[in-house]
Amino acid sequence: MASTVKKTKSVWFCSHCGNEYSKWLGRCPACGEWNTLVEKEVVTGKAAGPMTVPGGSRKPMPLKEVSTTQEDRVSLGSAEVDRLLGGGIVKGSLVLMGGEPGIGKSTLSLQLPLHRPELKTLYVTGEESVKQVKMRADRLGGDSSNCLIFSETDMSAILAEAEEVAPDLMIVDSVQTMYCQHVESTAGSVSQIKEVAAQLLRFAKSTGIPVILIGHITKEGTIAGPKILEHIVDVVLQFEGENRGAYRVLRSIKNRFGSTSELAVFEMTGTGLREVANPSEMLIPMHEAGLSGTAIAAMLDGNRPFLFEVQALVSSAVYGTAQRSATGFDVRRLNMLLAVLERRAGFKLGQKDVFLNMAGGLRITDPACDLAVIVAVLSSNFDMPIPADVCFAGEVGLSGEIRPVSQAARRAVEAARVGFKRIFVSSYTHFDQKPQGIEVVKVADIPALVRALFK
Repeated sequence: MASTVKKTKSVWFCSHCGNEYSKWLGRCPACGEWNTLVEKEVVTGKAAGPMTVPGGSRKPMPLKEVSTTQEDRVSLGSAEVDRLLGGGIVKGSLVLMGGEPGIGKSTLSLQLPLHRPELKTLYVTGEESVKQVKMRADRLGGDSSNCLIFSETDMSAILAEAEEVAPDLMIVDSVQTMYCQHVESTAGSVSQIKEVAAQLLRFAKSTGIPVILIGHITKEGTIAGPKILEHIVDVVLQFEGENRGAYRVLRSIKNRFGSTSELAVFEMTGTGLREVANPSEMLIPMHEAGLSGTAIAAMLDGNRPFLFEVQALVSSAVYGTAQRSATGFDVRRLNMLLAVLERRAGFKLGQKDVFLNMAGGLRITDPACDLAVIVAVLSSNFDMPIPADVCFAGEVGLSGEIRPVSQAARRAVEAARVGFKRIFVSSYTHFDQKPQGIEVVKVADIPALVRALFK
């Protein structure tokens, strides 16, 4: 059989979305960005290795004959991470974990094998030396007897070593530092990231060894590199939270083997990331009672309810133009809620500065937090504290009405379990069964809310 001849050709890659074109274009037709096409030399004529799924068939078969037995999973020794993955990492899967620098990606990826010494783990580091990884492992604690450290960036050497070692788990830190010799571009480029991810996927599927791949994110908060990277992998996990804050949220963005409605909360400590099994007890007020400008929101992120504190500060505008600032909350939605307060309820906040903060460094997108934001702003404006045993769950509409939110019963049950006595919800909220241990106060609009709270 004639050998395959290697050939090179010039192609144009979009540095924003990763699409490939045969000629230069001023604007990428896929993403619409201007002047993002970069010329790269790529190798053609080299056949890629076969990629098979463990337990799969290379021949067509009737769909009704396909076995639907549960995927073979491996526990990583972390209850929160296992729950996020759907019960453990699936053998032969490729998991991408992204996040900002310093948020805890490398810490968590090293912490997993140290607390699961039964797994033979190959930890490939392309960013740090072996001594740096050893220093972190000593700080994290655990059993490192079955964790092998390999400092390398050449994919051919990494895969050869992995086939020889035959680990139970492989961790690669990070995809942006790895390179393939036959791709004529620097490490971290679009073509290199695509080829590295494709080779790791072929390795995982053919051997059944699960691979955790660490990736950086851009300033926009998305995984760095081409978008096709997220399509190649089976699971995408992303860290959220402020580096200066203590709490980190690991969220499932994509999961071919489980739900994407889960999240895990961690607290950064001197000995690594500590699982927060009950986030509600960590995010509720940690100050003396009787302070104005605070309210408790009953939030539901995915399938997990928890309560956290909303902090607001309203003061007279010193420089003439009122300022609007929000940390962990969409400032445009804050402006909308302030406009509703002024137009529908008659509160003059146009000449006052409003500052909003979500406790714990969390970023909140649940519209059920609108009610707590409104209450916190009014509490600071009136300088009247909200009772410590009251929480809120409701969406505020443009006409000033309070709209019902999904799964209000689960929010009320969580509030009662933590120790709250009353929860304010929309008057249109329906409960199949009245929550026990907590009083449900239904309000129709903002004026009714003000009359019930600020008598």
